[in-house]
Amino acid sequence: MSAALRIVRREVPAHGPWPAAVPPVLQRVYAARGITEPAQAELKLARLLPPESLGRVGQAAALLADAIAREAHIVVVGDFDCDGATGTAVAVRGLRLLGARRVSYQVPHRVTHGYGLTPGLVDDLVALAPDLVLTVDSGIACHAGVAAARARGWQVLVTDHHLPGETLPEADVIVDPNLGDDAFPSKALAGVGVVFYLLLALRRQLREAGAFAGPEPDLSVLLDLVAVGTVADLVPLDYNNRLLVAAGLRRLRQGQGQPGLRALIELARRDEPGLTASDIGFAIGPRLNAAGRLEDMALGIECLLCDEPHRARELAAVLDRINAERKDVQQQMVDAAEALVQQLPLGEGELPPVLCLHEPDWHPGVVVLVASKLKDRLHRPVLAFAPAEPGSALLKGSARSIPGLHLRDALALVDARHPGLIERFGGHAMAAGLSLDAGKLPAFRAALETVVAGLLEPSLLRAELASDGELSTGEITRDLADQLRLAGPWGQGFPEPVFDGVFRVASWRRVGERHLKLELAPEAGGAAVSAIHFGGWTGSAPPPRVHAAYQLEPDDWNGRRGVQLLVRHLAPA
Repeated sequence: MSAALRIVRREVPAHGPWPAAVPPVLQRVYAARGITEPAQAELKLARLLPPESLGRVGQAAALLADAIAREAHIVVVGDFDCDGATGTAVAVRGLRLLGARRVSYQVPHRVTHGYGLTPGLVDDLVALAPDLVLTVDSGIACHAGVAAARARGWQVLVTDHHLPGETLPEADVIVDPNLGDDAFPSKALAGVGVVFYLLLALRRQLREAGAFAGPEPDLSVLLDLVAVGTVADLVPLDYNNRLLVAAGLRRLRQGQGQPGLRALIELARRDEPGLTASDIGFAIGPRLNAAGRLEDMALGIECLLCDEPHRARELAAVLDRINAERKDVQQQMVDAAEALVQQLPLGEGELPPVLCLHEPDWHPGVVVLVASKLKDRLHRPVLAFAPAEPGSALLKGSARSIPGLHLRDALALVDARHPGLIERFGGHAMAAGLSLDAGKLPAFRAALETVVAGLLEPSLLRAELASDGELSTGEITRDLADQLRLAGPWGQGFPEPVFDGVFRVASWRRVGERHLKLELAPEAGGAAVSAIHFGGWTGSAPPPRVHAAYQLEPDDWNGRRGVQLLVRHLAPA
């Protein structure tokens, strides 16, 4: 089962003038994303929002500067996803660059500790004897853990980007652009971006205090990590985030990335000089994330902190093996989830406005991928649940939403109407996590369906694919494919260009179990173009004329310098 989809062409506002080197196609793509003049497309790092504009960052920097001066032991507590791993690596590397002599890290284990700074993790931190605990990509919802750490006499500095609840943990300082009184213009910073901003503010304080006898540390060497964490966490790529990601991509393309990232790029067989945000999202991020999903994210962080290339390649190989295992587990769980949807007692083609799916043998580290896949396929908000650990009565859920439904707000409304139903929840508009007792799942499902039905306009449940219009035969070229590829970075909130048109199917063949390889001839005339439609095999031949939505991509297979259409949607014309 999949959602019916219609192609809708983006509106293109007035724009220009642009330099002649910028093709008209790219001009209209930019304009449809709010960039109507050349200056808005310039991604110069000097235009980054100033660090001091982030709320409480000065207090946080002062806390760290004092810890460095007295050689306190700073323990960085990260998270078990890619944003948390890269953020931890940025914090550890950055603090050491800025003079901290005693820095270590700890990352919670998904099953043993759960998310963030929990009392159980605090107990395990005792052996490290921290003076200051710095959370990265977590902490804003960790009231009990922060209190437990403070009770032991440790200072706690929370850096996070998730939305806060009604009350805040009693940390010494909290830095989060989404705090209600924070005027920071970009609310889209990932966790790794928040900690990078904190390091910038710390360097400024140390500079003003005369702490640097020689040249001050160059924090731009951390931008490759910032780029990977930002893209992998699917935060919106607003202008400030695009500045960060573009700068990090430049380092990676120039071969200046951290050894661990370079090893992952090599192992994923990606072209380093032509690396894109899409490569991060589909090849680099998943390999890092796999460690936290199935095993221990400490493996991923060790890879990111490794400075010896040979050892980095060894660690990257371990991550690749875990990722292969993750793919197998994911496919089994997605197949089971689709079977659950088929068994729903509904009329033909009917689906509830939100889906809550659960199997007792699902892996808690992979349910987020199940939710994401089903959300894309069915165009519904999806929550997928697994036992927190084998045999546990506590369920851990991951949720993914569609435009028009703010997930965290929906969960907050369920919690307000049914106190005690949800044990714990957090997140933001498009993604959230929660835990609840397995016996309460039916009641939660009913309550959430009622809330979502009241919040979500039925029209928003009709899937649409936004297109940047048609390309003429003369525009389907390698040069344009190269220009579009490097014109980003593209990503969440700043989507890759997608075009659509009518084609004749000159030839086709099935590739593997699920894919279609085609030759598509533009109906307006011209030579057929190679195309690939991943997951496009439906069991029967495609129609002779198709309406295709596609991305224009370079094709360097077997040394050729060609172009291909990456088909996103195929329908009879």
